[in-house]
Amino acid sequence: MSGDGSGTSPPKPSSPAADALARATAGLSRDDLVRWLGDASKLWLAHDGLWFRAVEAAYGIEEAVKRDEEAMASWSAIEGRRIAQRLGLGASGGLETLDLALRARLYALLNDQEISRQGDRLVFTMKTCRVQDARDRQGLQPFPCRGVGLVEYAEFARAIDPRLKVTCRHCPPDERPRGAWCSWEFALGGD
Repeated sequence: MSGDGSGTSPPKPSSPAADALARATAGLSRDDLVRWLGDASKLWLAHDGLWFRAVEAAYGIEEAVKRDEEAMASWSAIEGRRIAQRLGLGASGGLETLDLALRARLYALLNDQEISRQGDRLVFTMKTCRVQDARDRQGLQPFPCRGVGLVEYAEFARAIDPRLKVTCRHCPPDERPRGAWCSWEFALGGD
C-alpha cells in the first residue's frame, strides 16, 4: 500500500532484466506473446526433465520419482497460489475456479488437455504430454508419474480451494486409453 492513501502499491524499481524483457517484447502481438510464454514454458519443462534424468541416471528411477514427488508437492502449491492471485480467484471457488486455474498452468501451453464437468466432478485429461513424448523419442519407458501426479494435482487443487480432492482415473504406469496419457477427477470434499 502506498502512503498516500490511494490503496495502490508504488511501482517496483526497474531492473536490467526487466528493462531488457520490456524492450524485447515491446510491440509484440498477443499471439507473439503467447508464443514467447510457450517457449519459456518449454525451457522450464526442459530443465525439469534434465534434472529428473540426471537423478535417474545417478540413483535410479525409484529415487528420481521420490525426489520429484517431494519437489512437486512444494512447486504445485506455489504455482496454484500464484495463479489464483494472478487471476483474482477467491479462496473457495470450487470446481469453477479450479477449471480456470488448470487452464492457466504452464502445462496448458505445452500439452493438449481436456477439461470437462461431469455432474459434481471436474475431469482433467492430459491428451498429449511433452514429457512422455520425449521419453518415447529417447527409447525410454513411459515415466511412471502416477505418484508424482497425485501429489502435484492434490497440492495444486488445495492451493485453489482447500476443499478440493483429487482421484486418479489413469496415469502411467497404468494402462491408458488411446489418445490420453492421464486423467484426473476433482470433487469437493472427496465424495
